[in-house]
Amino acid sequence: MEKAIITVVGKDAVGILAKTCTYLAEERINILDISQTVVQDYFNMMMIVDLAKSAVPFAKIAQDLSRLAGRLGMEIRIQKSEIFEKMHRV
Repeated sequence: MEKAIITVVGKDAVGILAKTCTYLAEERINILDISQTVVQDYFNMMMIVDLAKSAVPFAKIAQDLSRLAGRLGMEIRIQKSEIFEKMHRV
């Protein structure tokens, strides 16, 4: 398993979840866990995904998600799980 963390943040709008998940499915990126919330019109989502079956390099996935973020007016970031865990270790 090759885990990564994806975060999506911005003004709430129709289709954010659908468009993000469609991209992931097209690139064979499996969603292992997902949490989302809307607070005062702001959308916040965190996903744990498995990149193992995707043929797309990590850097291209990050670039594609950045382009998608621009189209959605959101901020989308992806980090490898090892880096995320080390950054958030208490």
